Amino acid sequence: MFKTNYHIHTEFCDGKGSPEDLIKAAISRDFKIIGLSSHSMYPFASTWHIAPRDFSDYVTAVRNAAEKFNDKITVLCGFEADYIPFVTKPDFETYKSKSPDYLIGSVHYIFTENGRLAVDYSADKLKERIEQLFNGNSKKMIQEYFQLERKMLKEANFNIIGHPDLVRKNNEKLCMFNENDSWYREEIKITADGIKKAGVIAEINTGAIARGTMDDVYPSAEFLSLLRERNVPVTINTDCHSPEKIDCGYERALQAALKAGYSELAYIDRNNKIAFQKIC
Repeated sequence: MFKTNYHIHTEFCDGKGSPEDLIKAAISRDFKIIGLSSHSMYPFASTWHIAPRDFSDYVTAVRNAAEKFNDKITVLCGFEADYIPFVTKPDFETYKSKSPDYLIGSVHYIFTENGRLAVDYSADKLKERIEQLFNGNSKKMIQEYFQLERKMLKEANFNIIGHPDLVRKNNEKLCMFNENDSWYREEIKITADGIKKAGVIAEINTGAIARGTMDDVYPSAEFLSLLRERNVPVTINTDCHSPEKIDCGYERALQAALKAGYSELAYIDRNNKIAFQKIC
């Protein structure tokens, strides 16, 4: 098999390294196809998204670097696009002027009438915001997160769903829920149904391993098995934020796919078409 990776962040958002730096790192680790996918919530931004004024520069930098190295690696230009109801969504119509090769759809934010919460805050800040916005009810927060994912899957148009159980990131520290609880298992089950119905690829994301926040991939083994039962295609992405982490946890993700019963991985080729390769 050949290695692919479509979840890579650059210095245009909260990543480290230019498109060229990341492409060189990918070549050195034997990747054949990659996609650069800086954080975006176009036409808005926070401190860790591409600033609206920088979109053209980002696309130009990625396209120029892709052309420079096209004899060694295929490089696609994409975005990890946030879903925030009535504000922004990962949709090809929204990003039409940027001509992306693909979009990753992700939920990071939950908004309430009293403020916002980022699911991947630090553990201490997340605990504080759950207290402030959900009266300490972490179950309610988690259910809201999965509901937002399912709304995104119904309303938007994208290729890959990003880290579909991101709420697990700080659970080891905060003990917000038990993954064996019936209510939680029901949430991931109906979310798996939503992923299947939307027809998108689910990523096996190793970003938590790279950043030392969780010693596991997204999604969990049970969630991944639910996706396999529904024949949802999967791809391996490292959610890389620096060149030296370009392939962190890749073998772990491959083994997770095999354990769940997958025999092939999906990939997006240079013609923006989805194809599959055998892994066993």
